Amino acid sequence: MNSEHNSETGMTISRREALRRGLLGAAGLWLADHWGFGALAGLPVPRANAKARSVIQIWFWGGACHIDTFDPKPDAGRDYCGPLDKAVETNVPGIRISDQLPLLAKHADKYSLIRSMTHGNNQHETASYMVQSARQAGDRLVYPSMGAVVSLFKGYNAGYKGLLPPYIVLTEPQGRFSEAGFLGSRYKPFATGGDPNAPRFEVEGVVARGISDDRQKDRRDLLRQLNTLNQAAHTDPALAASQQCEKQAYDLILGDAGKVFDLSQEKSEVRDAYGRNRFGQSCLVARRLVERGVPYVTINYNGWDTHRQHFETMRRKLPELDKGLATLLQDLHDRGLLSTTIIWCCGEFGRTPKIAWEPPWNGGRHHYGKVFCHVVGGGGFKGGRVVGSSTERGEEVKERPVYPVDLIGSIYELLGIDTTAKLPHPQGREVTVLAEGAAAGTTGGRLTEIM
Repeated sequence: MNSEHNSETGMTISRREALRRGLLGAAGLWLADHWGFGALAGLPVPRANAKARSVIQIWFWGGACHIDTFDPKPDAGRDYCGPLDKAVETNVPGIRISDQLPLLAKHADKYSLIRSMTHGNNQHETASYMVQSARQAGDRLVYPSMGAVVSLFKGYNAGYKGLLPPYIVLTEPQGRFSEAGFLGSRYKPFATGGDPNAPRFEVEGVVARGISDDRQKDRRDLLRQLNTLNQAAHTDPALAASQQCEKQAYDLILGDAGKVFDLSQEKSEVRDAYGRNRFGQSCLVARRLVERGVPYVTINYNGWDTHRQHFETMRRKLPELDKGLATLLQDLHDRGLLSTTIIWCCGEFGRTPKIAWEPPWNGGRHHYGKVFCHVVGGGGFKGGRVVGSSTERGEEVKERPVYPVDLIGSIYELLGIDTTAKLPHPQGREVTVLAEGAAAGTTGGRLTEIM
């Protein structure tokens, strides 16, 4: 009988067994890597009285322009505003945002605007790394992103139960940096793939194209009939682990856990309210995931890298953002989840305040790390506030600069994660959750004004 050798375990297994293990797809691969993964000795658990339990991060892949969204400058002129030269009053007196976001204007009491984010870096990869990890680029270490750190501290180490991974990305990997850093592959996010707006959300390894649940059950039953290694699994730890992984994978595919991705369970009017598009339905899935207790969900919302034809793109994306995010905020609020769920809307940087009208850009905006805007709400963040400001044309920070280390440190605090706690490093180096002293670089301090 043909066989294959597993270099990690030293076991030789049959090709039939290798195929059997591979049939479970991405769900099985994820569980195989995480099954039996328990608390790390000496790692502190988050505070029991932490205000936030989960984070939904909406990642504006490519960076959204602050002038066109949450820091409008209607008097700056055509070279800065283009056709988006109007602002609208919100339900919080004194706060105005783009008139392209009328639904979000009605919910300004549920979020706060940080109009003075800055790091000065204009490169996608390094800026993404800085915003996600709160670390300066250029160190020999690759530090983990906040999602990986939250997965470590609020996942299995804190007694997280269930089959859903503690760190999930909807729907594509972000791709600009290594999310897990030196923590390793166990802390990489589970990227769903698929499109939640499709008739069937084909989650990688959980929902297979063209295969019904009944057919999946038939496959499982056939595998059980063909499997002659079940008896050996009772005495062989490696085979027992494989059997447990298989069981959990099928529980995820066919059981209640996997149904979190089935949006047909939602009322049509709810799905309509979120918007029948990839972003809107991703927001709905994110709500369902935090309802199940998933600690960290990222919506990778791409399409913001608008060097060319920026305003044509904004005319499509801003209404989409407005509907999806406004409905998410209201839905979380109505379900009593907003008080324990942090919403963090961010990108790696902003876009240039001055428009590039000349060819080949034809009205584009380029990368801009000097000043940009983030939105935070829920989970202990106060709503209806503005932190910092930019200059009249949005070209510089005017007051209260906020750096990634300030914001991420504030989010960790609300999650009850000790920022001075040591991270497990494969070579035993002393590394804390958040950079300290000179390693932290320039800092403006925690966001105590909105916490």
